Amino acid sequence: MSLTSAEFKPDQQDNSPLYMQIARKLSDDVRNGRYQVDQALPSERTLSELLNVSRVTARKAIDQLVDQGLVVRRRGSGNYIAPRIEQPLSNLTSFSEQLSQRGYKPGSRWLKRALVAATADEQLSLGLSPNTRVARLERLRLADDVVMAYEVSVLPQTIVANPELIGDSLYQYLDSVGKGPARALQHIRAMNASAELARQLEVPEGQAVLFITRIAYLESGQAIELTHSYCRSDHYDFVAEMRRAA
Repeated sequence: MSLTSAEFKPDQQDNSPLYMQIARKLSDDVRNGRYQVDQALPSERTLSELLNVSRVTARKAIDQLVDQGLVVRRRGSGNYIAPRIEQPLSNLTSFSEQLSQRGYKPGSRWLKRALVAATADEQLSLGLSPNTRVARLERLRLADDVVMAYEVSVLPQTIVANPELIGDSLYQYLDSVGKGPARALQHIRAMNASAELARQLEVPEGQAVLFITRIAYLESGQAIELTHSYCRSDHYDFVAEMRRAA
């Protein structure tokens, strides 16, 4: 990071606190691509010396970037530029594929892998008979060890007989058993994080998150996957290319 006191001059016409002015300057630089994902920020002490401000002011400025989701704190290591995913809506790709294509290290923190009875909603979404058993996969999705999403996937037992065999990538497993999905329907809406969801995603309670429901199908038309994803809105951008009808 090369921001210096020569580059940062407090705006005398700006009545906002100095730490907010510093935070805005840093956040603009991050969004403009001046700093790369996973690049370390200076310590509060170094930042205060660079900008000739108090350590309290430097700490508050960094706190603002953390609250905006632009910076993540790693205990015992420091502050780093957070990952951000730009996901096209026209391609059917897995979370792991999205991250790998963008140079991130994908990972999962498993919360549950089990065979259970399908709920009524799951039966309806997947076209299952009553009392059908399904594999329920509950996990946190990580990018370079940063929590990006909380995800619950449900698949018929006929597709996933042993959930413990699934590693970081569900779609990689499905491809390996000849059951890779050919298409999917996806719905996206915004919601506010409950206390429990906020704890899982490591965000403040009430923060806006993206709630995504996906139903994936085989080429035959059989529904094989129902996934509910709760994505941190500060780490995700969804992009759709649209063309004007002739």
